[in-house]
Amino acid sequence: MSVKGWLNKNTDSLVGKTVVITGSTGGLGKEICRMLASLGANLALVDRNLKKSEQHRDLLLSINPNISVSLVTADMEDIESVKSACAVLEEIEFSYLILNAGAYAIPRKTCSTGYDNVFQINFVSQYYIARTFAPLLKKRGGKIIVVGSIAHNYSRIDQNDIDFSTRKKSNLVYGNSKRYLMCAMYKLGIDTGADVSVVHPGITFTNITAHYPPLIFAVIKHPMKVIFMPARKACLSVIKGVFDTCGKYEWIGPRIFDIWGSPEKTRLKTISEDEFSFISSVCDDLF
Repeated sequence: MSVKGWLNKNTDSLVGKTVVITGSTGGLGKEICRMLASLGANLALVDRNLKKSEQHRDLLLSINPNISVSLVTADMEDIESVKSACAVLEEIEFSYLILNAGAYAIPRKTCSTGYDNVFQINFVSQYYIARTFAPLLKKRGGKIIVVGSIAHNYSRIDQNDIDFSTRKKSNLVYGNSKRYLMCAMYKLGIDTGADVSVVHPGITFTNITAHYPPLIFAVIKHPMKVIFMPARKACLSVIKGVFDTCGKYEWIGPRIFDIWGSPEKTRLKTISEDEFSFISSVCDDLF
C-alpha cells in the first residue's frame, strides 16, 4: 500500500487539533510534521535551532496555509531550557505530544543534572516534558506518543551505571536511554491514566544514522537507502500512534522483523518486570 493509501485508510482529520513535537527539524521529525500538516493539525515545533525551525515552519505553511505553526526553543541537554519550554507550552492548548527528539553518536559530556548528555536528551528531558503534561492531556482527552527504538535490545540496564556514562559504544548508550524512556512511558500511562503510545520507526536513513566516519558513511549510505524504509514510510508508525493507544509492553512499529512494512501494534518480550520496577524508581527520583 502506498503512503497516501495508508493515510487515507488509517487516519482522520486533525483540523482544530494542535500537536507538539520535539525534534521537529530532524529527518524523521520533518516527515512527521508534513503528514500532520496534511491532516490539518496545528503544530508547535520544539527544537533547539530557531533558524531551522523558521525554515521548517515556512515549508509546513506552504503545504497547508490553513494551519498555525508555533516555535518553541529548547535544548534537550539543558534541563533549565526544557523547563522554560514547558512554561511556553502551558500557554498552548495542545492535544497531542510527540516525543521525537534524540541523539545517538555525539560528543559526550555530563549535563547540569549529573547525567550523561545522551541519557539526558533521549530520556531525562523527554520524560520531564511528558510527566509535566500527562495530567493535562488526560483531562483534554489527548495523548502522548513517544518514539522508542529497536536499539533498546542492545543492552540491559546497569543499576550501578544508570546513564551508561562509563560505556563507550554508541549503540549501548543509545539503547539504554531508549529502554529507560520506553519503560518510563508505560509507567506514566499506568500512574496518570493518560493515553500513551510507544512507537518506533525500525531502521531508516536520517541524520541520526550519519554518525560513521565520512569514508564509511559514503559507502554505506546508498545501500541503506535501498535496504531500509525511507523516513516518509518509517514515520507511519508515529502517525499510527496518534490514532492508537498502547498498553504496558505494547508498541507500534514496522510489522516485518520490526524493520519493514506497514505499522502494527505488537507486544514486547524484551523488558523484565525487575527492569521495569527499577526504572520506575528512577523516574520517581527524577521528577
